[in-house]
Amino acid sequence: MDFSIKDIEQINSHGLNVDTVNKQIEQFKSGFPFVDIVAPASGGNGVKQIENDACEKYIHIYNEYQKSHDIVKFVPASGAATRMFKDLFDYLATNIPNNTSTKVVKDIKKFAFWDDLKQFLPQNATERDIIDCLITDSGLGYGNMPKALIAFHKYPKYAKTPIEEHLTEGFQYAKSQNGVNIHFTISPEHRHGFESLLNRIVTQYESEYGVKFNVSLSEQKSSTDTIAVNMDNSVFRNDDDSLLFRPAGHGALLANLGDIDADLIFVKNIDNVTTESLRGETVKYKQVLAGVLVDLQNQIFDFIRDIDLNNADLTEIHEFITNNLGIKLNANLSATEYRNILNRPLRVCGVVKNTGAPGGGPFWVRDKNGNISLQIVESSQIAPESKGIMQTSEYFNPVDLVCGIKDFNGNKFDLNKYIDEDTGFISEKSKNGRNLRAMERPGLWNGAMAKWNTVMIDVPASTFTPVKVVTDLLSDAHQTK
Repeated sequence: MDFSIKDIEQINSHGLNVDTVNKQIEQFKSGFPFVDIVAPASGGNGVKQIENDACEKYIHIYNEYQKSHDIVKFVPASGAATRMFKDLFDYLATNIPNNTSTKVVKDIKKFAFWDDLKQFLPQNATERDIIDCLITDSGLGYGNMPKALIAFHKYPKYAKTPIEEHLTEGFQYAKSQNGVNIHFTISPEHRHGFESLLNRIVTQYESEYGVKFNVSLSEQKSSTDTIAVNMDNSVFRNDDDSLLFRPAGHGALLANLGDIDADLIFVKNIDNVTTESLRGETVKYKQVLAGVLVDLQNQIFDFIRDIDLNNADLTEIHEFITNNLGIKLNANLSATEYRNILNRPLRVCGVVKNTGAPGGGPFWVRDKNGNISLQIVESSQIAPESKGIMQTSEYFNPVDLVCGIKDFNGNKFDLNKYIDEDTGFISEKSKNGRNLRAMERPGLWNGAMAKWNTVMIDVPASTFTPVKVVTDLLSDAHQTK
C-alpha cells in the first residue's frame, strides 16, 4: 500500500517501517494458519512428573546456583483489571443484578479492599452504591486500574496488593548475589501508581526481610504495535486521518524479556499469587523448576563443548534431545545439526492438571517442515476438526516459566530468531463506535517461544491461583484465616 509522507512519519515514530506495516496488512488478508496438533502432552509423554526425592535434588542444584548467578523475577503486569470487573460494569449499565454483582455485595466484607471501600460509601449504601464506589472514580476506581494495584489479600495489619506478594515471593526463591531482582512490565498510564506504591513499600520490605530489593519497570515497546484495519482490510484511520496502531498483546513483551540481563529468569503473571500461609508449594516448585533448568543447561553446555572439540557421542546427544528437550527426532543428524538444536533458549514450564475446563495447553505439534515438537497452544489456534484432540488435553497452559536466555559462552540469544510468526491471531474490536480488525503477535508463552527448547513439569494445582474475575478473591487461595 502507498502511504503519505505524514503516514510514513507516524509509522517511523513507532519504531516501525513501511515494509513491516505492509506485511501486517497482508497478514490480515491471509489470516493465520491453524496449528497442526498431533497429540496432547501427557504424563510420561511430554510432561515430566518429579518424585519427592528428585525434588530435593533439584532444589539443592538451584540453591547452589543462586550463590553465583544473576536471577530476575519477570512479572507481566501491564493489563488493566477491566475484565476482572466486567460483570460489575454490566450491572451498572443495565441495572440488572447478575451472579457476580450479587455475590460481591453479599460478601463485600470478606474482600481485602473493604476497609478502603467503606470510606467512600454513604450511609445505608445500596447494592448500586457499593458497585459504583468499587469500580468507578466516585470511589476506589478499581475498574480502571491494573490488577497489580488492587488489594488482593487481607492480613492483620494491612491488605496486600499483588506487587507486594510478588516481592515476598521473590525473597523466598529468587534471591541473587546482589539481592532480589524483580521486573514489572507496566502501561504508561499506570506508571505513577506503580512508582508511588513501590516508593512507599520497598524500604519497608528491605528492613523487614534484610535484603535489597532491586525493582525495575518497563513499558511495552511501540515498535511491537500492529496497525488496525477496517473490516475490509483497508487501513483504519482515526477521525484526524491518522493511522491507528494498537498494542499487539502479550507476545509483544518478548522484547522486554529480551532486554533483561540475567542468567535465569522466572516468569509469572501478576495475578497468579496466593497468601503467605499457602505459598509453601509455590516456593518449593519454583525452586524445582529452576533446578531442572540448571541441570539440563549444564548438560547442554557440556554437549556443545564436546561437539566443538570433535569429542561428542552423537548417539548420546540424540537420546538426550529426544528424552529431554521436547523434540521428536526420528533420523540421525550431523554434529552441526545437533549443535543447532542444543544452542537455543531453554524454558522449563510448570503445568497443572486440567480439571474439566478444556482449552489451550501443551501439545505435540507438527510444523510446516514435518518436525514434531512440544508447544503451548491456545484453543483459538486449533482447527475445528482437531477439537477432539483438544478435548483430551490432560494439562492447562503453563502456570510458571523459568527461562535460560544465554548461550554456553554467556551471551544473550536474540529471542526474535525463535518466534513462529504464524501463531498470532486476529480479533474484532471497535474504536469510537467503528468496528475494526486487530492483530495480536504470537503469545509470550506460545508462539513467541515456539523455537525454544521446551520442558514441561507437572506441578500441584495449589501453585495456580489466578484472579480472572473479582469473585476469585473469595476462594480459599486468596482468603486469609
